[in-house]
Amino acid sequence: MKKLISTILLGGSMLLASAAPSILTLKQSITDNAIQYPESFETDTHKMLQNWYLQNYAVLNENMSNTPNIDATDEVYIQRLSKMPTDIEMPYNQVVRSYINMYTQRRRQLVENMLGMSLYYMPIFEEALERKGLPLELRYLPVIESALNPDAVSRVGATGLWQFMLPTARGLGLEINTLVDERRDPYASSEAAASYLKQLYEMYHDWSLAIAAYNCGPGNVNKALRRAGGDNKDFWSIYYLLPQETRGYVPAFIAANYVMTYYNEHNISPALARRPIITDSIHVTKRVHLKQISDVLNIPVEELRVLNPQYRKDIIPGDTRPYSLVLPSMQVYSYLMSEDSIVSHDYKLYARRDMVEPTLNPTEDPNMEYTTKLVVKTHVVKRGETLSKIASKYGVTVADIKKWNKLKRNTIARGKKLKINSYERVATGKKKTPEVIAKAEEQAPNDSINVAAADSAAAPSTEIARAQPADAVKEQPQPQAQAPAKKATAAKAAPAKAAAPKVKYHTVKKGESLFRIAKKYKGVTVADIQKLNGLTGSDIKIGQKLKIPRS
Repeated sequence: MKKLISTILLGGSMLLASAAPSILTLKQSITDNAIQYPESFETDTHKMLQNWYLQNYAVLNENMSNTPNIDATDEVYIQRLSKMPTDIEMPYNQVVRSYINMYTQRRRQLVENMLGMSLYYMPIFEEALERKGLPLELRYLPVIESALNPDAVSRVGATGLWQFMLPTARGLGLEINTLVDERRDPYASSEAAASYLKQLYEMYHDWSLAIAAYNCGPGNVNKALRRAGGDNKDFWSIYYLLPQETRGYVPAFIAANYVMTYYNEHNISPALARRPIITDSIHVTKRVHLKQISDVLNIPVEELRVLNPQYRKDIIPGDTRPYSLVLPSMQVYSYLMSEDSIVSHDYKLYARRDMVEPTLNPTEDPNMEYTTKLVVKTHVVKRGETLSKIASKYGVTVADIKKWNKLKRNTIARGKKLKINSYERVATGKKKTPEVIAKAEEQAPNDSINVAAADSAAAPSTEIARAQPADAVKEQPQPQAQAPAKKATAAKAAPAKAAAPKVKYHTVKKGESLFRIAKKYKGVTVADIQKLNGLTGSDIKIGQKLKIPRS
């Protein structure tokens, strides 16, 4: 019986072995009825056409929708793929054909737009790959990853031309924060992608597996290899063991290489450069907004964004470390010569305050006394409001509102009245005593008095002469009458000298605040400077002249 079972099993295994296709056969014959196309195929081509670069640097075929599709036979596809000068293997099968058809028929407009963008991006990709000694055909990975859109963000958060997830990007040394996302930087992200692809190839020594791992991570590829067993495995031998999206990744890569090479054979018009875009980069060591650069150098801010997509808020934080700024090459020298003007342009609009001193509410009457007291307000719940939203509105916590209103649950009905406790500064109804007002005026000298005194001190002698008695002026030519005139002059000049202005001037420098300026002058407070210069807040700008009371 055991011998019979062994014979059956042996015969079955031989039958399976004879039926199982070789890896080479599988590459050519594999089919998949559950193809999942990458998100780049969903790119809105109409939105792409609004891209500033495409509008200003590339010429696209406006009649593409009227040109017929041109198909090809399997034999033609195989022949064309085999003629491509690539180091990475480009086999053909029905899955690859499905992706080629998608590019050359249903998404032809997308291909033309990408051809237009490639005039700028491909040299950047090629330089990064060359530096790492990698096959140049890898330059078409961003075609399937992002459709050459540096601002592309996938449903799972992969970002940029090369679609890096945040942990992978940071592991490769890319900076990601509120202001800067180097995944969107064509230069930085291409360097990181080349490094990552080299690491993956050194891990597998097979480009099909390295490309698959770029999409789904080495963990998923390693798991599929373990399940497949045996040696000398490639992407096609573990095809059905990979995540569904990754199954189409290598075929999409092959199709992208095909269509970007043979687009002419499918009636897809080549994108032509309307004018060359020649760029250069400089390091910026000051905090500057792209709009400041745009205004001073007369460069469209849209162009600056296309060339520098890594600056998410249009802010280059060069005051923290040097950052790269890409400009049209003709404008680099202009920037270097005009940097100070650029930084000071609309400075108050874009400046970030290092220190802020609280000031009195400008609506308060300086002659009235104020106090802080508890104010109980009533809030009527509106449609769609939650306790969290109400608490945020009044600057309190949900727990506070529940406590004040004896609520046990977080749900509230529309129209319910809630008691909200808040502390506010309110007038007591009493006026400040003369002693308090006098003390405040003593601490902050009256500006108009100082100005008048300064005017008197600077007045020419003719003005003093006008102030002399008429008799003294008439008798001035007679020697005996000159002495009284001098006495009168001295009498009139004495008060002006006594009221000499107790003020000096300070010119605001970069990085200075009212607090820092006040500390430079003994006995001077922020309130003194505000009162003397008619300031209600702490905002000052570079070059502004401030009056400082003399101690």
